[in-house]
Amino acid sequence: MSDAVMNTYSRAPISLVKGQGDFVWDSNGKRYLDFTCGIAVTNLGHCHPAVTQAITEQAATLVHCSNLYWIPSQVELAELLTAKSFADQAFFCNTGTEANEAALKLVRKYSTDHFHPERTDVIAFENSFHGRTYGALSLTGRKKYQEGFGPMLPGVKFAEAGSLASLSACLTDNTCAVFMELVQGEGGVIELDPAFVQAVRKFCDEHQLLLVMDEIQTGMGRTGTLFAYEQFAVAPDVLTLAKGLANGVPIGALLAKREISQSFTPGIHGSTFAGNPLATTAALATVHTMLQPGFLQRVIEQGELLRGLLEEQVSKHECAVQVRGRGLMRGLKLNQPAGDIVKACLDKGLLLTAVGSGDTIRFLPTLLVTEDLLRQGVRMVDEVLTTVDEANLAPNVH
Repeated sequence: MSDAVMNTYSRAPISLVKGQGDFVWDSNGKRYLDFTCGIAVTNLGHCHPAVTQAITEQAATLVHCSNLYWIPSQVELAELLTAKSFADQAFFCNTGTEANEAALKLVRKYSTDHFHPERTDVIAFENSFHGRTYGALSLTGRKKYQEGFGPMLPGVKFAEAGSLASLSACLTDNTCAVFMELVQGEGGVIELDPAFVQAVRKFCDEHQLLLVMDEIQTGMGRTGTLFAYEQFAVAPDVLTLAKGLANGVPIGALLAKREISQSFTPGIHGSTFAGNPLATTAALATVHTMLQPGFLQRVIEQGELLRGLLEEQVSKHECAVQVRGRGLMRGLKLNQPAGDIVKACLDKGLLLTAVGSGDTIRFLPTLLVTEDLLRQGVRMVDEVLTTVDEANLAPNVH
């Protein structure tokens, strides 16, 4: 719609100008049911009253100040996140890719502090996605994101997700950490087997490696617990967060055990805008809302409802083959490209995305979505898939 904007996104031909709850409106006044949430960002829905009030009041008080001074809301947020997690300390940044950059620096600094200077290699997993800046991109196990931007950072090896033998084959005397997503969101909403995750934890302990979990998409209630790792019976040494942490205000976070975070000393790492009063105040309102009694249990229940509704699509339509994911982070794998189906749903008034190899529809409704809206959204998908089935069955006419 404008040549002044760099062509870095395959944008849908609409302009969104307003949001409220589970819905957004375009510049023509058309309403859409939002099952993308800005890619797991607006987990509480658009313009949630608690977050809106917090932003409004803070914007009228103090938007930004330097991290050269203490920021009360930043301290409060760090204390809240550590109290609710395995971690002892937090570092704040602006995005998920920055959180993974900080994590990469931290594990390498910790390893060189406690072992030897060459012990800086890391293992990540094939099909993973950790971000687009150079460190995070180097950790991303999908070549299509790296092509044309080489060389990547040295010292990264990729193991097959689910294979302990593949992980072991990547280990060297210079390995310091393992990076993993519990659900590979961009990779197709593929959940790792809990037994494998537990085996990775044991592997890291046996070889004195740090385990970094990227919960940028799975964190902040998306899977039914504040952090997805809580459902896998293991805890990481380092955790990265972003997306849903402040319901749309840019913020990222790095959580770590104190023994590890002590390798970050003054001047080692920093960020101008990170953890400023506006972002951390919005995050506090977001997290406190998620911690209200019954909130996360309801996410689990609605996630099971969504899973069941999508399973019905698999049994009903030839083109639908598998339901993936956990909580309100679900994927419907197809036996054909999902792009045209996503576009057809857009025309009907439903926002979805295609992920993985382009054959999986990702469902990321708000965490406050109702049963009626879940059924309404899946009904629109059902209508489109019915049309696809009919087209696939139609005889070729020459």
